[in-house]
Amino acid sequence: MSIEDRLSELGIALPEPATPVANYVPFVQIGNLISISGQIPMKSGKPAFLGTVGDTVSLEDACTAAHLCAINLIAQMKAACGGDLSRVKRIVKLGGFVNGINGFGDQPKVINAASDLMVDVFGDKGRHSRSAVGVNGLPLGVPVEIDALVEID
Repeated sequence: MSIEDRLSELGIALPEPATPVANYVPFVQIGNLISISGQIPMKSGKPAFLGTVGDTVSLEDACTAAHLCAINLIAQMKAACGGDLSRVKRIVKLGGFVNGINGFGDQPKVINAASDLMVDVFGDKGRHSRSAVGVNGLPLGVPVEIDALVEID
């Protein structure tokens, strides 16, 4: 099954890749590796979630935000691959950042939503190394940001 068919089966329509909100590029290719800048839970051009996990954002909503970040990562992958997601050879690493209250320790649970989607979409090629880090603030006030390193053909 193609990646596009798998996305359709999962009910996922990829958005247009987000444009940078500061002085950086959405992705950089070095050889067969693509480094994708951090993606936030943007939907229809604006943040879909704002706030701090454990305060104004529930764990469930944070997981939904991470899932949306992963969808946005896949949209950037598609752009980096010239529209052909079959070129994705491996999701190498995800770097997850979660803005949580002091003492919040469920960053791995939040970032699992993105990790699970990568495996759901790419199968074994979606299995990756990962970081799940707690922070005290993220761009535009979002609760989650995730970046990626991807190997392509």
